[in-house]
Amino acid sequence: MSYLFEPPALLSVPVEGAAAFPVGRIFCIGQNYAEHVREMGGADTRAEPVLFMKPPSAITTGPDVPYPPATADLHHEVELVAAIGPDGVVASGVGIDLTRRDLQAAAKTRGGPWEIGKAFDNGAVLGALKPGPAPSAGAIQLSVNGTVRQDGRLEDMTRNLPALLALIGKYFTLAPGDLVFTGTPSGVGPLLPGDAVDAGIDGLPPLSFRMTDRKA
Repeated sequence: MSYLFEPPALLSVPVEGAAAFPVGRIFCIGQNYAEHVREMGGADTRAEPVLFMKPPSAITTGPDVPYPPATADLHHEVELVAAIGPDGVVASGVGIDLTRRDLQAAAKTRGGPWEIGKAFDNGAVLGALKPGPAPSAGAIQLSVNGTVRQDGRLEDMTRNLPALLALIGKYFTLAPGDLVFTGTPSGVGPLLPGDAVDAGIDGLPPLSFRMTDRKA
């Protein structure tokens, strides 16, 4: 088959000791930790989590991540990420959902969608994936310039991974190549150009990167 132009190369992320994982869609879950719901001003900590998506162009593995344009309030959100294969979850890793919080807040005020605050290039940082089932318990932590900001537990999720996959399955058909960001614990906060970010989840490869200057 011929194309009007050369199609872009398939995007993939590394997997420990295995072939790379080809990235398809990116599903993201918001408001899945009660303390995070409260820190964002919410009251109903048992409501159905928010479901949104990011484009594949959001994925980056670092080690340098450009500070995005059009924001003065970029926030970090560390998350467990599940990678979907032909028969379900095939690997998992540490991810960071970067959020243009000022733009997201403005969208919420208008009652509009969140894409402008969430679905930007390089806005989903992902470490190496580990093959096998995703952990269901353990520490999840993020530090900026050596200071811990997020320090939670996977078991504090309002809905665990199987429940989240069932929730997504109500509205979409999960397919091989899909990634699922499962929500963030409390402690989200701002990032600035030059910040060094380190994140980890018990049993998974750590994730480290540096925020660089604003992307032109």
